[in-house]
Amino acid sequence: MSDTALREVLAPFVPMGRAGLLPALHAAQQVHGWLPEEVAAEVGRALKVPLADVHGVIEFYTLFYGRPVGERVVRVCGDPTCALRGADRLIEGLCAAAGVVEGGTSADGAITIERVPCLGLCDHAPAALVDECVAIAADPDDPGRLADDVTTHPPSVIYGSQRVLTAVCSEDTTGIRDYEACGGYRALRRALEMGPEAVIAEVTAAGLVGRGGAAFPTGVKWEAARNEPARPKFVVCNTDESEPGTFKDRALLIDSPHLTVEGMVITGFAVGASRGYFYVRGEYPYIVPVAERAMEEARRAGYLGDDILGSGFSFDIEIRVGAGAYICGEETALFESIEGKRGFPRVKPPFPTSHGLFGKPTVINNVETLCNVPPIIREGADAYRRLGTEGSPGTKLFCLSGDVAKPGLYELPFGVTIRELVYQHGGGLPGERDVQAVLLGGAAGSFVTADRLDVALTMEDLRTEGLSLGSGVVMVFDETRDLRDVLARLGRFFAHESCGKCYPCQMGTERQAEVLDRIAAGRPEAGDVDRLQDIGWTMADTSLCGLGQTAATAVLSAMQHWPELFEETP
Repeated sequence: MSDTALREVLAPFVPMGRAGLLPALHAAQQVHGWLPEEVAAEVGRALKVPLADVHGVIEFYTLFYGRPVGERVVRVCGDPTCALRGADRLIEGLCAAAGVVEGGTSADGAITIERVPCLGLCDHAPAALVDECVAIAADPDDPGRLADDVTTHPPSVIYGSQRVLTAVCSEDTTGIRDYEACGGYRALRRALEMGPEAVIAEVTAAGLVGRGGAAFPTGVKWEAARNEPARPKFVVCNTDESEPGTFKDRALLIDSPHLTVEGMVITGFAVGASRGYFYVRGEYPYIVPVAERAMEEARRAGYLGDDILGSGFSFDIEIRVGAGAYICGEETALFESIEGKRGFPRVKPPFPTSHGLFGKPTVINNVETLCNVPPIIREGADAYRRLGTEGSPGTKLFCLSGDVAKPGLYELPFGVTIRELVYQHGGGLPGERDVQAVLLGGAAGSFVTADRLDVALTMEDLRTEGLSLGSGVVMVFDETRDLRDVLARLGRFFAHESCGKCYPCQMGTERQAEVLDRIAAGRPEAGDVDRLQDIGWTMADTSLCGLGQTAATAVLSAMQHWPELFEETP
């Protein structure tokens, strides 16, 4: 690539300065294939970012390459759900066919094959990304190669007894006309008539809490941001769902992108923001054109942009794409990423509602949370609360995967039990096998044993049981599975994804992974139980953010239920 051509590629991002660093690196890599020294240097000069900082960003995010890679890059998920379905055999088969070692590039430079963390394709396991396209195993029962056909629109497998958020989800992306025909953007019109304070009051009355895992009351967050005097204010849609086993946001955005757009606009109106950022994880590149098309349709229809529906309220959305970092699901790390930095979490307080993106008041919600806003405003809080329970109103999206007959996304009212979800809705376990364990909440969640399947999936019931729903992951393991291998994969995931900012997490996740790998290999040592407990408790008590604080949750849970897994072999 010539210097002139590179400068032309970078030109749109120059006015952004440092904040344009990630999109500029994406654009340069898209053309060049990787990011050699001369490209990094030109990016730094164009955006006036020190070269050391440019290299720091390139090295931090796994989807940026500071070394040559193949013309095609195949990334195969190796996390638990795909592993249950033969991901290891798939990687071995692909490497053998291409004549490469795992993580290597073929001699002719045609292909690079990598093992990567969860791709959010658990309902299609085992799965891979071939450049920006989704591919699944040609034979799921004997995975050794990928199917010849790839797609930029992975089909969503959606079930549910109460289709509120997924009402217009189908095999094709819902365009604006079909969305309007089903009541789309009526909530926005009603919100503009109600006024910001009434909108916040309605969301508060509905009892909506964050669906990303923290379950913080949405109305409280919005009101705090609205009451801040500083300007400008921002709304951020967190689409960095990287928790292993989670794929709900992917399905919502691919099938019904206007629901998220409408939710973001209403949020902006309620809190007094004029700009929103849609941050999508780098492993979801196929979502970007879908979101861009939906936003452009909304602008043409007057739902997005200047003077929305003649109300005098203006709000627009900018898309930002991550580059492979689980930590960027943490809200302040996501802000750092948008600002063109390594995704390090910030110390809190101050909180995002007063000092968020670019140091300004910011509301950040995930996709599922934002998608709950239009039905609440359209139908009213009372109607919303008729579903679910008193303490957990509405519906919830459950990501059911693993050893279950019908893996997929399930929208059900809060209150369904784990047993009902797995057996009544999910079709039970293949081969009439029994449940050994259910991992609830994802890699940062806890295990549920077979005798606790009748617990109701509500915030209050799970809290009583010492469990958390997290992002909605329900991962099933049958009686034949070796949970030591599952734990080792979770350990490697956290060791890989720790950002390294705080020492307890940086060192703790590495030591935890080493011990779990040793146990999985059948070589436990005396004192491993104490080591894992000390590591886990130390990370939980002293880590800066939720990653380190929950990196040992599943391990400590397994130690409580199955202590024999960690015992030294006689």
